[in-house]
Amino acid sequence: MPVNPDLKGRTFPSAPPYLVGREKVREFARAVFATNPISLDVDAARAAGHADVVAPPTFAVVVQEHTLAQLLNEPDAGIDFSRVVHGDQRFSFSRPIVAGDELTATLTVTSVKSLGAHSMVTAESTIVGADGEHVVTATSTLVVRGDE
Repeated sequence: MPVNPDLKGRTFPSAPPYLVGREKVREFARAVFATNPISLDVDAARAAGHADVVAPPTFAVVVQEHTLAQLLNEPDAGIDFSRVVHGDQRFSFSRPIVAGDELTATLTVTSVKSLGAHSMVTAESTIVGADGEHVVTATSTLVVRGDE
């Protein structure tokens, strides 16, 4: 089944809130070889003016993943995950993500393009804090391989 072009413009319900844990930030920082002490040490983060440890910028994908799951599980999307390759990833921050943040993400499909048998689906996940203020927008482009 080809990717449904009518996905463009579709906004999914917000994913359940994600509470950013201090140890999750530290684990993620170690996994991506982030060496900035503000991602690992609370005292260093506080000395730099943050309330707690600061997540590396790509941590936003952890929160975004919940919204991408909605897209991939959408019955009429026509996206076979076994045929998906991650084509692009971008982040646009208003502020850093800090341990203790409660973040909520909402996904909107911004583009669906066909390239021969293949499709490119671009989706933006707008991530806000508990106060409703914008934290980061994570934009992903998925390449869905068509039949060979």
